[in-house]
Amino acid sequence: MSNPDQSPHYEFAEKYDPEHAREYFDKHGSGFWRRLSTWREIGMARKALRIAGNPKSVLDLPCGTGRFWALLCEQPDRKIYAADNSQAMIDTGLQLRPPEAVARIAQAFQCSAFSTGLPDDFVECVFCIRLLHHIQKSEDRIRILKEFARISSGTVIVSLWVDGNFRAWRHRRKQERKARLRGTSGPRDRFLLRQEEIEAEFAAAGLEVVGHADFLKYWDKWRAYVVRPTKN
Repeated sequence: MSNPDQSPHYEFAEKYDPEHAREYFDKHGSGFWRRLSTWREIGMARKALRIAGNPKSVLDLPCGTGRFWALLCEQPDRKIYAADNSQAMIDTGLQLRPPEAVARIAQAFQCSAFSTGLPDDFVECVFCIRLLHHIQKSEDRIRILKEFARISSGTVIVSLWVDGNFRAWRHRRKQERKARLRGTSGPRDRFLLRQEEIEAEFAAAGLEVVGHADFLKYWDKWRAYVVRPTKN
């Protein structure tokens, strides 16, 4: 629905072929700690949806392999759209998620978060989990946020890594130690942001903060922000 050549290039987006998509699907359901983490992340997302007013239509972007479809289905009259940059991820979710969840997907399609090709005010809520922490450049994050503001008639939910907690402090210590040992922190595809930085980017994208939900307050760096276009 959009021209990928117009979007900034990020190497992590290229790895999601059918084999990797299946590995991703299996990974989040394997082992006690991963299942516990998924359970807590779903709880964070559920709280964010409540803050957003339990929207009646949601675009899950990037949807991955549908890890949050069961959560989105908890609202019986909600219309659910699923989109991802990787068709393999979408196909894996449609093949392997429970049929009752798949049946609730009104439409599944491939697109870029930078330029979805969707009309203005397409859905009440854009639900974006586990994307922005991969985006290194501020201007690229703002571009994504502006696109979300355009296609949302109500709210946008985005998760990312923020500072002000123990795991963020430990992450930065680890990066500093790598830099001392190697002279550089090495290649990275996940980024931690200051809360003031991302909130300034929301404002630059024409969004205002409604509230947020933390994975585990003061401990973990995951946070889901609920924002809305200031045009409302």
